[in-house]
Amino acid sequence: MTSKQRAYLRGLANTIEAIFQIGKGGLSDNLITQLSDALEARELIKISVLETAPDNAKSLANKIGEATNSTVVQVVGNKITLYRPRKKDSKIVLP
Repeated sequence: MTSKQRAYLRGLANTIEAIFQIGKGGLSDNLITQLSDALEARELIKISVLETAPDNAKSLANKIGEATNSTVVQVVGNKITLYRPRKKDSKIVLP
């Protein structure tokens, strides 16, 4: 992914709210499945990492990215933004 594409996705992510929270339970198989389903439906999602989470946001972002086959767009503070294009009829067209 180029820096221009990443910047475009960051701009789109500014207006969306975090739809998942990761807390003291950390990552589970169920959470990974839900994240994958949300990525298929929305393509671009934001996750909030709570202070009680076992890992920091950056390491969680890398683990989630690998597990869901998605791209980590950015990690700012305790927010993670992920992108994965849909298999069919992708709505987000990268420049």
